[in-house]
Amino acid sequence: MEKKTKMMVFCLLLSVICSPVLTGEWKAEVVQKLDALVSSCIVIPCTFTYPENNLPRSKLRGIWHLKSDKNQRVYHEDNTRVLENFRGRTKLLGNLGQNNCTLEITEIEDHGNGPYCFRIELAENEDPTINKFSFVEDCAALNVLPDPPLPELIYSETAFLGTPYTITCKVFHTCPSHSPTLKWSRVESFMEHHRKLPYGLWEVESIITLIPEEKDDHKEVTCTATFNGQRTSSNKFKLRVKRTLNYNHIIIPIVVAIGTSVTFGILFVFIVKRYKRRIAELQSQDGRKPRGDMGDSGPIQPKLCNYKEDLDGDNKP
Repeated sequence: MEKKTKMMVFCLLLSVICSPVLTGEWKAEVVQKLDALVSSCIVIPCTFTYPENNLPRSKLRGIWHLKSDKNQRVYHEDNTRVLENFRGRTKLLGNLGQNNCTLEITEIEDHGNGPYCFRIELAENEDPTINKFSFVEDCAALNVLPDPPLPELIYSETAFLGTPYTITCKVFHTCPSHSPTLKWSRVESFMEHHRKLPYGLWEVESIITLIPEEKDDHKEVTCTATFNGQRTSSNKFKLRVKRTLNYNHIIIPIVVAIGTSVTFGILFVFIVKRYKRRIAELQSQDGRKPRGDMGDSGPIQPKLCNYKEDLDGDNKP
């Protein structure tokens, strides 16, 4: 009896240890909540694992169905087995051989919330065998949006005249197979980027660079997003253009004033030096002439009479 009890305990422990490993082989990774735009499309990312020894990759069949009933199929390789309102609207984008079960749904309806679950089967003679599994614990539900999301604009408050000005427009979506397009109200060259984000989100971004002119001041710049199904949304802002910040109106008058002052200063020094040199020349000329000199002929000398000779002359007979 004791031996039998030990054997039962051992079997229970073994089942507890092995159970998670075995059940863990059947697993799907699906984003469980996604936004979907009415009349547009959505891509539901999905990957899965399964016991590879039991299911050969070449004979796998992927099915998507409503969580409420696995027979309510929204995708099947045989279109006749799909719900009528989903026929032609669903497509398996993933490669089952690479464990990818990604699903695309187009022409989203306002009541098509799901949830949608993935199912894997082994296909033999087009009939499912006992090797099949529905991942009803990992299903995707849609949050259906009646209106498209607005693009987000990123820009500086002020643009400067003649200086390159960059504006970024981006919008989020959940349909990378039919990404929205972004268009600008101005015809300029632009760069476009597509980024994959977590949780089934994608981002498309457009960057435009323009050279503002005076006529652009207070003009509107608009970015319009067009989604699959011709749904559009737009965002806009007014461009504010200012002249380039500089100090020319202060620097130029100061430079002119300084230049004028320097010019007059140099001219004044030159005149003073010339005047002093002329004075010196005149003074040197005056220093070479005798005092009392009244002209080239010299001063008039008074003629003295020889009184004695006159007297003697008078006494002569």
